[in-house]
Amino acid sequence: MGDLRTKEVEDLLQVFAALDNEDTIYALLEDLFTIREVKETSQRLAVARLLNAGRSYAVIEEATGASATTIARVSKCLSYGSGGYAVALNALDNTKRGV
Repeated sequence: MGDLRTKEVEDLLQVFAALDNEDTIYALLEDLFTIREVKETSQRLAVARLLNAGRSYAVIEEATGASATTIARVSKCLSYGSGGYAVALNALDNTKRGV
């Protein structure tokens, strides 16, 4: 994690934390990342959601188009990562519930 915590990354985090308008966030994503990078990152979140729901690799691969390697990587992060996916999934659940 030490390699990730740079001044530049901290600045990026502050920008994302300050934004609350979806159109502005979309614009920033479009400027910062390629469409492919945004889609791949979004796919990983979808994989995490399905893994968290107990779905099999085969079901996840069919539903998301993710490779078995990507699914395994996300699974490893869910089990042994720093907890980021859990926080993201909780945030999604809270958003859907209107919390």
